[in-house]
Amino acid sequence: MMTDLPSGLIVSCQALEDEPLHSDYIMGRMAIAAVQGGAKGIRANSAKDIREIKQQVNVPIIGIVKRDYADSDVFITATMKEVEELTEVGVDVIALDATHRLRPGNMTLQELVHAIRSIYPNQLLMADCATLEDCIEADRLGFDYISTTLHGYTAETNGSLLFHDDFKFLKDVLDHVTQPVVAEGNILTPEMAKRCMDLGTHAVVVGGAITRPQQITARFEEAMSSSLHTK
Repeated sequence: MMTDLPSGLIVSCQALEDEPLHSDYIMGRMAIAAVQGGAKGIRANSAKDIREIKQQVNVPIIGIVKRDYADSDVFITATMKEVEELTEVGVDVIALDATHRLRPGNMTLQELVHAIRSIYPNQLLMADCATLEDCIEADRLGFDYISTTLHGYTAETNGSLLFHDDFKFLKDVLDHVTQPVVAEGNILTPEMAKRCMDLGTHAVVVGGAITRPQQITARFEEAMSSSLHTK
């Protein structure tokens, strides 16, 4: 049975194949730690990781499948194949790339959403968006949640960070859509997460700042490097 996404902190527990923590077992333990720390839900990648995480924690799960395709830049839950994998393992919310970019096989977002709703009418869907136009269109298409996940990660938004100008992009999204908004993308501190909630988001997804120690270490190293003294 699908569960609505609770308001609050969602922790993304992901590690790709080239990362040191890539392991369904480790992601399961990460999820336990996140829930013990107060996370209200988990975002996870791949049926294998999700299956393990579901055995370890009892909170709603946002599921995705990241897969590269030669004929498209879309890689987050790009086709019905990924959607079927996620419904088989059972997730509360399926998140998918909701940018205007054509999907594999030249499928449009509207076509994919229609196909999902036709086969899985009760499945909750989250739109991973990059631009305000993406968010408005996702709202029109009937997504259950609108997320800022891909802002800064597409060609047209490259270099833009969610927290720029006191979260101006997030404020614009909140002003233009009717569905619950989920803030995600380079939210690096508790203060940033709190600001997103204060602005009116339904939930905040934090990943790298909590579950990717190589990124956390790199931020410390970068901040400290100017103060290192050569002996």
